Amino acid sequence: MEKDELVQALGVFFTVATVALAFNLTSAGLLDAATALPGAVAMACAFAGMFIGQAVRSRMRPEAFRRWFLIAMILLGLYLAGSAIYHVMVS
Repeated sequence: MEKDELVQALGVFFTVATVALAFNLTSAGLLDAATALPGAVAMACAFAGMFIGQAVRSRMRPEAFRRWFLIAMILLGLYLAGSAIYHVMVS
């Protein structure tokens, strides 16, 4: 998969997941004005990051993009696993 196709697929996935999450939170009564404002700020930051990432991605070679993308995914996975292990150990 080319880097532009990968980024587009991830963007579609995250958009659908965000809309589904917002729908479920709203239907459960957990999404109100007090919780929606920080979410809106976070989404604005995410869109800014996507814009910056698009500019950086267009200047990178495909091999470098793939390497840094995989490194970022490994680090994210390690963080999530470490966080889960920490919370299990503390509880």
